Amino acid sequence: MGTSTSSCRWSKPAGSCHPLRSAPRTARRAYDAADHCCQPNRVRNDAERKKLTTVVIPVTFAAMKFATRLNSFVSGGDVSAALRRVAATDAIDYVDLNYPEHFENLDPAAMKALLDELGLTLNGTATRFRKQFVAGEFSNPDETIRRAAIDLAKEAIDASATCGSDLLTVWLGFDGYDFTFQKDYAKDLQRIVEAFQELADYRPDFRISIEYKPYEERVHSMINSFGQTLDIIKRIDRPNLGATLDFAHMLMAGDQPGFGASLLLEDGKLFGIHLNDGNNAHDDGLLIGSIHPFETMEMIYFLLRYEWDGVIYFDTFPIREDAQDEAETNRATVELFFEKVKAVGVDRITDVIRSQDGIAAQQLRNELLGIGAAKYAAELTR
Repeated sequence: MGTSTSSCRWSKPAGSCHPLRSAPRTARRAYDAADHCCQPNRVRNDAERKKLTTVVIPVTFAAMKFATRLNSFVSGGDVSAALRRVAATDAIDYVDLNYPEHFENLDPAAMKALLDELGLTLNGTATRFRKQFVAGEFSNPDETIRRAAIDLAKEAIDASATCGSDLLTVWLGFDGYDFTFQKDYAKDLQRIVEAFQELADYRPDFRISIEYKPYEERVHSMINSFGQTLDIIKRIDRPNLGATLDFAHMLMAGDQPGFGASLLLEDGKLFGIHLNDGNNAHDDGLLIGSIHPFETMEMIYFLLRYEWDGVIYFDTFPIREDAQDEAETNRATVELFFEKVKAVGVDRITDVIRSQDGIAAQQLRNELLGIGAAKYAAELTR
């Protein structure tokens, strides 16, 4: 999407799939156990897994690409073991990495070799700014620290490119303010704009994606809403710069996920999707569709309508749940939602939307609830 001239980077060549990717689930679990992969807070053995009533729907969408949050699988800082465990998770063929966090013990070349070994493809890299940048990244009052933040992002671009990706996601968690009289708003926003322009110009063939969040780590973020994100994209004015939409962040900001997605899709600026759910006030990282199923399906409708072909990233936090179970349940939910929307029909949903009829919209929601119910009854009860 966006500046891409080819969709080949999203697909693996025929015959390149790692043997593990096509192995039965039981074989994957055996592989997982044999490799002594790291374990999350709660781990079930195979016998326990078979007793689960979690819906795992046997539907295949060849064009669908999924990545999941690596830190959900990390234990004791062992990134290699976490990646092996992700590779043993059904239908997860892509991964996102944090820079520099996930490269501390593996240089980019070694990381690429490990990803190839496991049959995983790097979707993109995300910057992680830590303690040095608590007063701000691209609007830090200390120009030396600001320059360090820009340089870190450039290093992340190079690392990501070495690993075969063309996407860097930037969330400026510390570029914000906590009090009045603490920010020179227009000037500091311009400093952020100039930093992004420098990154976009550093490698014009590489996509830079802004991820917004209204608050956390600061009380107020400089890029705090979809509207602010759209404005800063236009200010930066670079063809290889777009945005990543995090579903829970949009809820926190009071934004409508489908609204934001549709505008970015219309402009070719939707570079990434982070699906999750929450209760609007905080970045809860709950299972996809658990709180806002209709808003999730509306967003999926727009992805289908605009034929978006990017990777859907599961940005959820399985604190008490097993990370593999959680990722596979997210995958099943997203596939189910895609099937429901496709079964009703994109054209028909478009007609309902354009009618602006509240009753017709409710009838559509009722139909979405019913589509697939009989088909998956056995899966729900087995």
